[in-house]
Amino acid sequence: MTKGADIGVYGLGTMGSALALNFADKGFQVAVSNREADWIDNFLQEAGPLSERIVGAADLKAFVQAIARPRNILFMIPSGAPMDAMIEAITPLLEKGDTLIDGGNADFNATRRRSQVFEGTEFHFVGMGVSGGESGARHGPSMMVGGTDHSWTSLRPMVEAIAAKFEGDPCVDHLGPDGAGHFVKTVHNG
Repeated sequence: MTKGADIGVYGLGTMGSALALNFADKGFQVAVSNREADWIDNFLQEAGPLSERIVGAADLKAFVQAIARPRNILFMIPSGAPMDAMIEAITPLLEKGDTLIDGGNADFNATRRRSQVFEGTEFHFVGMGVSGGESGARHGPSMMVGGTDHSWTSLRPMVEAIAAKFEGDPCVDHLGPDGAGHFVKTVHNG
């Protein structure tokens, strides 16, 4: 990879791995990382030829540095305290215009709270519901995005590229501010 990655995916469980491969399959350069560093090497081996579009980073600083600015960083980690801890750890490494995307099954009220923390800062926070399970994540999920208009503009080309398609239209949309994406995902799961 000669330039920074187009997107970072942190969390290489079932959904994060599948989404990272989907991004790479659609031609994007992807930086990946995981709390358990040995998962990164295993993921890169399993990625086969797609690994040419993926760079693994064992620590958070190297992960952030591997992504082109302004950064889009997708987290596929457990919601709640793990996401709060990740925000606390990564925020000092961010630069103006960077966007954090929570792709987990978060409570929309928590997403609203996290978004409020970023209001008035140089960073953006997006809550994005991802639907379709492992197969959807790998070959085309439906995604529900909640965040600022600016973050949607930055994220849109990538998520439209990997989304499922219905009659040629991508199954992803910006549903409103802060917790809107996770709210719709909650209703969908109900």
